[in-house]
Amino acid sequence: MNKENDADPTTSNFIREIVKDGIATNKQEGHICTRFPPEPNGFLHIGHAKSICLNFGLANEFGGTCNLRFDDTNPSKEEEVYVQSIIEDIKWLGFSWAGEIRYTSEYFDQLYDWAVCLIKKELAYVDDLNADEIREHRGTPTQSGRNSPFRNRSVEENINLFASMKNGEFSDGAKVLRAKIDMTSGNLNMRDPVLYRILRAHHHRTGDQWCIYPMYDFAHGQSDSIEKITHSICTLEFEDHRPLYDWIIKNLGIYHPQQIEFARLNLGYTLLSKRKLLQLVKEDHVSGWDDPRMPTISGMRRRGYTPESIRDFCERIGVAKANSTVEMALLEHCVREDLNKKAKRVMVVLRPLKLTITNYPEGQIEELTAENNPEDPKSGTRKVPFSRELYIEQEDFMEDPPKKFFRLAPGKEVRLKHAYIIKCEEMIKDRNGNITELKCTYDPDSKTGGSTAGRKIKGTLHWVSAQHAKKAEVRIYNHLFINENPANGQGDLTLSSGLNKESLEILQDCKIEPSLLDSKPGSRFQFLRMGYFCADLKDFTPDSPVFNRAVTLRDTWAKIAKQKK
Repeated sequence: MNKENDADPTTSNFIREIVKDGIATNKQEGHICTRFPPEPNGFLHIGHAKSICLNFGLANEFGGTCNLRFDDTNPSKEEEVYVQSIIEDIKWLGFSWAGEIRYTSEYFDQLYDWAVCLIKKELAYVDDLNADEIREHRGTPTQSGRNSPFRNRSVEENINLFASMKNGEFSDGAKVLRAKIDMTSGNLNMRDPVLYRILRAHHHRTGDQWCIYPMYDFAHGQSDSIEKITHSICTLEFEDHRPLYDWIIKNLGIYHPQQIEFARLNLGYTLLSKRKLLQLVKEDHVSGWDDPRMPTISGMRRRGYTPESIRDFCERIGVAKANSTVEMALLEHCVREDLNKKAKRVMVVLRPLKLTITNYPEGQIEELTAENNPEDPKSGTRKVPFSRELYIEQEDFMEDPPKKFFRLAPGKEVRLKHAYIIKCEEMIKDRNGNITELKCTYDPDSKTGGSTAGRKIKGTLHWVSAQHAKKAEVRIYNHLFINENPANGQGDLTLSSGLNKESLEILQDCKIEPSLLDSKPGSRFQFLRMGYFCADLKDFTPDSPVFNRAVTLRDTWAKIAKQKK
């Protein structure tokens, strides 16, 4: 497994070496062309980000081009909203495609003609077997398949039947077009695979023009050929499909791209299946595809991840031939590392406890200077109001603290960030014994530049002026699943059984410093000592500010998960 502290930005990429070799031997005549071909049947997730970074990244690195082509061959599951979300995600990640956006549906006429070509070469036939019968005839990995009784129809009959399929003369599932290859092949994909099926569904681009649609295995290679793709990069499950990819292109006598397979991304505590992610959405386990707990690119964007951190993650994990699982800690490390350099530091109290400085002048307001980001000197400073009454975190005070508790306690001193040293003199409790307020005194000379500013104090707390604090909602996100491998090898999954009931905590009475009201949706911050947060892209307004936790300051999940086992 990849470990956070083993992250290596120079991780190997065997496909890069293949491309280099092709350029060195002039196989591509000096120009490479890749493509990213998503099916618009859901939102893209972090696994797709790996493919996006690989395809667009190789094209950029070697001065080539990368096409964006939508594989829109299954209209029953595809929607325009998915098309638009994919376009937005790719742009947000920082990539641009060559020329116009392409769609497999633009090639339907040519694909149909090529199917007819195979029929004329006696390499394809119309079959009347239904899906279950085809599956039963196909055999098993250890048992040969059986020929369909319709396999030896004449070329003329097949052409007429295929035309009738196109013209809507048969019901859905009544007939299919199959390649005529070898029912005894050791590769099940070569046992007369289906090339076309009848499917009456409204297409988001072609409407009701077609009632037959090509299977992905038929449309994939030919679309690559039309676009003169040099490197058709696929995930590892398509390795066994490559002989079919090559067979169709060879027998059509058309331009032949090189298909290369790589291991798809598996991420701990995460599901990377659009089908299962759609199930999460439909069963209302999440608020939508862009829920910040989702591994979708739109969910990560809303949560506060940066495109730079995702690109860095994809580069670090490398490209390999063997499947493995990457720890979530590595992705979160990349997010922290990027946000640490660019996120403005601000003070926010998530669970407020009132604190009154009894010897501070009533009515006095100070404007204290606070640095915006010590990692970026150019980020400058800002003014933060300070007054007699403040809020601090409830967890920063203990009535009976352990020995190494360096925060506030009765009779103890701490420094307030950017401000003074204070000492707790008294606690105020309600009738149930809950602490509702702290009475403290401050050292007026302990501010920066004061005569006692250099006194050594072990604890430093963040705070917000009660008079100036604004109320905000803060959403604390954790992993959506409690198990590192939620699917656990299952084809189907009862999602609710593995959900983390503590994946979302909503705090509605947080106190934020007033500068945060000027935030724009999507702005990212480090809440001092609390983590990295983002102004919610959908719900944030100056009148009702909402912030999402992008990531903790440190990797705390692994420790918590270990304790629960």
